[in-house]
Amino acid sequence: MTEIPVEHGLLFAAALFCIGLVGVLVRRNLVFMLMSLELMLNATAFVFVLGGALHGNADGQVMFVMILTLAAAEVAVGLALVVHLYHRHRSLDADRLDVMKG
Repeated sequence: MTEIPVEHGLLFAAALFCIGLVGVLVRRNLVFMLMSLELMLNATAFVFVLGGALHGNADGQVMFVMILTLAAAEVAVGLALVVHLYHRHRSLDADRLDVMKG
C-alpha cells in the first residue's frame, strides 16, 4: 500500500483553510460564516493528525479530539447567538447587525 506524500496533505489542508477564510471574509450570512470557521478548524485538525502520523505518535490525534471539542462548543454558542439575533432583528446579514455598536 502506498502512502500519500506529506506535501499533498499540507496542500489539501491549506486549500481547505483558504476556502474557509474566503468564506468568512466574503459571505455576510452568519450561518455560512460559522460553516467557514468549521472548515478552517477541520483544516488545522487535519494538519495535526498529519504531523502526528509523520512522527509516528498519537499526539496529533489527541489534538484533533481537542479541536473537535472546541468546534462543538463553538457551534453550540454560535448557533445560540444566531437564533437570538434572528429573533431580535429578523435577519442573519452581518452588515445589518451594526445596531449592536455601543
